[in-house]
Parts: sequence; structure tokens; C-alpha cells
Amino acid sequence: MFDFRQLRYFVAVAEELSFTRAALRLHLSQPPLSQQIQSLERDLGVRLLDRNKRRVRLTEPGRVFLDQARQILAKADEARSLVAAAAAGYSGHLRLAYTVSVSFHPALPRTLLRYGQIAPNVALKLMEMYTEPQFAALLADEIDAGFVRSEPVHTQDMRRLRLRVIDRETLLLAIPAGHPLAGRSSLRLAEVAGDAFVSQPRELAAALYDRLVTLANNAGFQPSIVQQAQQINGLLALVAAGLGLALVPASMRAVRLAGVCYVPLEDPDAFLLLAVACRADDQSPALQQFLATVTGTSVAAGL
Repeated sequence: MFDFRQLRYFVAVAEELSFTRAALRLHLSQPPLSQQIQSLERDLGVRLLDRNKRRVRLTEPGRVFLDQARQILAKADEARSLVAAAAAGYSGHLRLAYTVSVSFHPALPRTLLRYGQIAPNVALKLMEMYTEPQFAALLADEIDAGFVRSEPVHTQDMRRLRLRVIDRETLLLAIPAGHPLAGRSSLRLAEVAGDAFVSQPRELAAALYDRLVTLANNAGFQPSIVQQAQQINGLLALVAAGLGLALVPASMRAVRLAGVCYVPLEDPDAFLLLAVACRADDQSPALQQFLATVTGTSVAAGL
């Protein structure tokens, strides 16, 4: 069966209509070129070229085969390019999850924008998902990476997953505009020990819920959670209605809602982790390119 080398040799001779010029073009001597063309003709069982000392001319089968040879070589070059792109992580598939609160953090749009520029041929599937379900989805190979807000609870999961920390995001209190402390530049959580709080259910947003409880305990009180909202941005409507205070990441300042003020906390550990998680053994080129993009974006953004 003929090979790609013979096809390239034949195309060169057919285009040059000269063994001498084709040999120069291919950077080889004329005898081996002639031998390869003869071998190709024997394999096909047809004469592709009429040649004598004065001229070289394509036969009718030669004209048909020239068109096919060009197509085969073009497809081979395309395949080579596609394989190289996949190996470098510039094509393929990536399933990416993120928590709702990450939607307001600059790391998500910056990373997606940069990744789209670097690897435009990667088919990116995005989905909203809370942190704990993301860990389960990673271990079940249902997603490839996720923006998460905490580390896995179980040690065995931590060994099977890899986390790349992007930010330790400052936490704020969202306070009703009419609250006596709404105009403060900062405060300590102990100053609002007697206030009501609103939060997401712990089964949906354990990281933020647990951080509220921990910070309150460190300040010497148990938070009184009087209402809950499924989504973090839904908490702000409850705050605006005067139903309570809410602990939120600093990036939620992007949501400007009438009746809500944001006040930074002075308490130690008043931050929320932001990291990208993936399976520790996943060496997918598309994932590795994404992780490199996250790191580059984070450094560039000063996160």
C-alpha cells in the first residue's frame, strides 16, 4: 500500500512535470524519486505518468490520482494540526462548575475571557453548582473543574482532589440602610450580637453558613438566623426588607440594591476561600491549559 511519502513525491512530480525540478523541490536525488514513483504505479496497477527524455505528462488515471492525493495529504495535515492542538489543550472539552457567589467575583469572567482567547476550540460547558455537590460531581467524573468556596470535608476526598487557591475573599456584613451601624467604615461582629441574621440553608452553602457560625462563636454569641434564601443574591432582598443582616463575600458589592449597605468586618478569619478544584489524577490537556489560565489570570488580576 502506498504511503504519505510516495503521495508527496507524486504530487511534486505532477505539479512540476519534471523529475529534476521535483527532486530539487523535495531535496533529494532523482534516482530514489523515480524508484518511489515506479513503486507507486506498481502498487496501483496503473501508469500515472507518461515520461521520456524530453517531457513528463500526466495520464488520465494520473490526473484523477493527483486530485485524490492532494485531498489525502490535506486531510493528513489537518489531522496533525488537530492532534497537536488537542495535545496542547487548545481543543477538546471542559465541563466547568461554579457557585452562584463566584458569579460576582472578577476571577470567573476574567478566566473565561482569557481561556476563550487562548483555547477557542475547546467546547466549554458551564453549570451553576454548590460547592459540596461539585466535589461529588468531580469524583463521579461528571465535571472536570469547579470554582469552589471550601476544601472537601473528608480526608479521602482531599487526597483524590486538587485545589488551587485563587483568593481569600474578605467578608462583609450586608446591613439595612436604616440600621444604626450602616454608615460605619468597618465593625466587629460582636457589635451586632443582638441582631437577627438571614442566611442560605447550610445544606446549600455550608462554607458561608459555617463561617458565620464560627465568627459569631469567636465573638461570643450564637447567631439568630430568622430567615433563609436559596440564593446568595436573594439574601440582599431580605436585608433590604429589614429582616436581618447577612454575611456576604466582598464581591457582592457589585449588587447595588436600594436599602442595603455593605460594611467590612474587622474580625480575624473574616474571609471566604475561592479555589479551583479538579481531580488529582486528571491530566487532560484542556484542563491543564485551563488551570494555567486561572493562575495567569489570578496573578494578572492581583487576586
